[in-house]
Amino acid sequence: MFDRRMRSDLLPGSLVAETDFNLRFVLAAHTAFSWSVPVRFERFMSFRYLWGAEGREQGRSFLRFIIYVAVGGVTLGVAALLLALAIVRGFSEEIEEKIVGFGAHIQVSSYVQDEPLDRGASLRRQLHEMKGVSGVSPVVEQPVLLRYSEDAIDGVVLLGMDRLPSYLGKRVEAGGGAVDGEKGGEPGLVVGREMATRLGLAVGDRVTAFALQQGESGMSMGGQRPRVEQFRIHGIYDTSLQDIDDVYVFSSTAVARELGSLAAPSVSRFNVTVSDPSRIDSLAAQIENRFGFPVSARTVYQQYAGLFAWVDLQQSIIPLVIGVIVIVAAFNIIGTLLMLILEKTREIGILKGLGTSGRTLKRLFLVLGVLIGVVGTSLGAALALTFALLQQQFGLVSLPAEAYYMTTAPIALNPLDFLLVAVVTVFLCGAAAYIPARVAARVEPVKAIRFE
Repeated sequence: MFDRRMRSDLLPGSLVAETDFNLRFVLAAHTAFSWSVPVRFERFMSFRYLWGAEGREQGRSFLRFIIYVAVGGVTLGVAALLLALAIVRGFSEEIEEKIVGFGAHIQVSSYVQDEPLDRGASLRRQLHEMKGVSGVSPVVEQPVLLRYSEDAIDGVVLLGMDRLPSYLGKRVEAGGGAVDGEKGGEPGLVVGREMATRLGLAVGDRVTAFALQQGESGMSMGGQRPRVEQFRIHGIYDTSLQDIDDVYVFSSTAVARELGSLAAPSVSRFNVTVSDPSRIDSLAAQIENRFGFPVSARTVYQQYAGLFAWVDLQQSIIPLVIGVIVIVAAFNIIGTLLMLILEKTREIGILKGLGTSGRTLKRLFLVLGVLIGVVGTSLGAALALTFALLQQQFGLVSLPAEAYYMTTAPIALNPLDFLLVAVVTVFLCGAAAYIPARVAARVEPVKAIRFE
């Protein structure tokens, strides 16, 4: 074992006065190398550089600070990328859940605009029998003029359904979601929060709906005689989708048929829910091929193409932009390791003098780069997971609903995102360490020991 009396035998005279840190470095390195276990040696030295590196002159702790900055850069980059992926994925899932929850996966209607499907009962039964279809709901759609008072009048779309869609039923903020009940002999109506706020509606209020009918004689509204029905507000829902909350109101199928003068079997369309969302397009094509004209089957992605295009744009652009942070952080390791090599040139020369090969030194700095990546990735993943869980629990980041269709930033965690980001980041950090590793491997022992 080495001791302090062996300094003059080990080191040149110009290094006898070196700091105790440098002596401890050389002795520890030689001891580790004498174990004849290269992996342990490289791991030992890389951990020592990572947590205990010090410079030679004044401000010795600055080198350690630079390494911590490199680790911190990787941490912040990984955390930002993981959070961006979680938020974008959350946006996609939240928007899709709202749209599908409102209009189902496929809407089966007539090619002819405003033309009802007359054979509703048989068509519903045949749709139910198709493989992959999990639910079929009849819908009667009727544009109406809704009036609460002389100053509170607006045009809306009345949807008559057997029951409120399950998603909207969960979003009822006031009252209830029943569309088939009556209060005081008047049918119930469920309206959106936007409309209720604009018209000043509350649960229990009475409103009047006017539906214009074509082909009837009369003097009213330029030859069109309106049908009139009074409703009681049963419930108020809120999806944060203004195009839905501000336009659609819900009542029973029977009332909607009466306002639209439709016979009992006729419906405006069928909302079809599928068991496997990945088969939506193929199932829609099967429906059209089976029933032919005038039956039309449109998927939710076709009906709301603009909204889903906005979501796809976020999914493709935002992670790419945020991912640049990880790339920059990884390649900052080049500067950090080059600075470390510059500060430790003498020690590297001594290691070579003690028999350490250039290949071993190269592996040492490659391990150090990977180690920085592993530590930074682990801390970044932990930071992202902590913030994501806090956001899911408390909604720390709020959003304007009119712009983002939701009130808080959505989070959808996916283990695959964490795995891919970790693998790519560690690979980039290892690749960035390759250049400094080659520089260290080419250091000449004599010149390095005399380096000032």
